[in-house]
Amino acid sequence: MESIKFGTSGWRAIVADEFTFRNVRIVCQGIAQYLRQEKIGQRGVIIGYDTRFMGERFAQVAAEVLSAHGIPSLICDRDTPTPTISYHILHRKLAGGINISASHNPPSYNGIKFTPAWGGPALPETTKAIEQRIIPLLHGEYIKWLPWERAKADGLVRYLDAKPEYLTGLATHIDCEKIRGRRLRVIMDPLYGTTREYLDEFLREAGCKLAMLHHWRDPYFGGLRPEPTAETLRDLQDAVQREQAHLGLATDGDGDRFGVIDADGTFVEPNLILALLLDYLIQTRKWTGWVARSVATTHLVDAVANAHGLSVHETPVGFKYIGELLAKGEVVMGGEESAGLSIQGHVPEKDGMLACALVVEMVAHSGKTLRELRDDLFHRVGTIYTAREDFTIDEGVRQSLQGILDHPPQSFAGADVVQVNRLDGCKLLFGDGSWFLLRPSGTEPIVRCYSEAKTEERLNQVIQAGRILLKH
Repeated sequence: MESIKFGTSGWRAIVADEFTFRNVRIVCQGIAQYLRQEKIGQRGVIIGYDTRFMGERFAQVAAEVLSAHGIPSLICDRDTPTPTISYHILHRKLAGGINISASHNPPSYNGIKFTPAWGGPALPETTKAIEQRIIPLLHGEYIKWLPWERAKADGLVRYLDAKPEYLTGLATHIDCEKIRGRRLRVIMDPLYGTTREYLDEFLREAGCKLAMLHHWRDPYFGGLRPEPTAETLRDLQDAVQREQAHLGLATDGDGDRFGVIDADGTFVEPNLILALLLDYLIQTRKWTGWVARSVATTHLVDAVANAHGLSVHETPVGFKYIGELLAKGEVVMGGEESAGLSIQGHVPEKDGMLACALVVEMVAHSGKTLRELRDDLFHRVGTIYTAREDFTIDEGVRQSLQGILDHPPQSFAGADVVQVNRLDGCKLLFGDGSWFLLRPSGTEPIVRCYSEAKTEERLNQVIQAGRILLKH
């Protein structure tokens, strides 16, 4: 390998191809050297892992490397959600966290997420500094690690039950009394991931009648990506309808993304959930100030914010940019269309468990279905519909994509382009409020196409124009 690059949320690679013990040691030594240079390594690092193949052993490998550099480690005693790791970094004032996780990527992948001391995803200047330290290691510089038993004997490694403190912290942001008064029937699907015995335990304690799907560890994730989408949540949709539940809730493999099913079995787009929750939380928490969303996220967030007198920060894709604003106290809520959300006072990292618990509170408080809440919101701020399509990048798509990014069209989907936003990818905005965004993925050979419009008919026109543009 010539280099190891961090994408929008860490380094990810296929197990046994590039994700090997050697490369994990190299990445962790780069992190250790970075922490030593920052003179904070002595504060210690929390190490977690998700439910993927050999997660425990890769976590031990990370601890072995840190130990050789004199950095103590707290290893989670079971697979652990990413936001839980962020919680402990902040509340224990640690130097950072290493999470062995490929999040929502296919089962063949694993990865490393590094979370610095401020508790959110590492910013580009941090990952670049680590990448620079990795280069000489890939080309033969000595890699140091202590054998596992030696690291334990030296007191540099100990285990941590991360769940109780995190759930206590989560409860400070949820009105459990509102939930307890409704006795909602909820079905949860952790997609074989890390949030089993976390979110379900929390909701049972809050008074929900809860049933579970796929609540055991399966490194193959049932043969699907551990990403809560309409495709992966079909079992949950069926169960909600069959059991006449009020809600279906899901999280991705490492618990930082959410998925929501309405009472009629409909998958609710994350964009809509973000807007509904923002509207609800502004009203119930009396929020003022700013909210943040990524460039790919619905402008329905803007409509809600404007209706309540709040302003909106637009960020590049990647929750690290939103997390930075949350950590600085500059926004009350941040969200991205790929099912990421967090709020002020919680961790500056997206948290699928927080999002799901807030949805339960919102439904309990309102006594309405999500469809009814949507209709009410549309009545007040106007209708906005969104869609996203992902296309695999082959050579033909790659060539046409670069040409489009360099020279975007002046007219598209039967309308003139009134603005081109290059904050991240290429976003074409039109006079009627509709828009189209073209953005290559930072972690996979995929181009993501986002569309939005005020009517479903116009949305379909924009979507079709995007397919034609990419010749799909």
